[in-house]
Amino acid sequence: MSDFEQRLQKAIDRGRRIGRQRAQAEAQAALSEAELRALHTQYRLELCDYLETCLRKVQGHLPGFRFETILSDRGWGAAVSREDFRSRRETSSNDLYSRLELLIRPFSSYAVLDLAAKATVRDRELFNRNFFQALGEVDVEAFRETIDRWIVEFAETYAARTA
Repeated sequence: MSDFEQRLQKAIDRGRRIGRQRAQAEAQAALSEAELRALHTQYRLELCDYLETCLRKVQGHLPGFRFETILSDRGWGAAVSREDFRSRRETSSNDLYSRLELLIRPFSSYAVLDLAAKATVRDRELFNRNFFQALGEVDVEAFRETIDRWIVEFAETYAARTA
């Protein structure tokens, strides 16, 4: 074998070795599905406790709201809601409905932590939003700030429309 062929063979061997090492490092860095599910559960529990606490404060500041814990196939979370009577001046006899619902959606193959929110103030949809991050990159503080921002927006809009 010539000098060139030896160098060529060594380079190919080095390249294969580097490729195997890179693949092993990526495999170790990637989280297994069980680890992802465990992370999802950890974040879900922490954020559900937080959003329940915040929604109970809404109930305390805006009398008449009912608090409800949500455990369903759509996710885990909580909601506050109330029905207001229409005045005689208003034409319809139906009650006016207001509700804020915050859910952490179940684990999915996308491996994201997904916060969903729906808000209705006096029969008008205020928002229907999602905020999500990959489970390996979750910033819990960003989720808390989002929960705070959405709840404050709901409370301000409700107070403005009922004043």
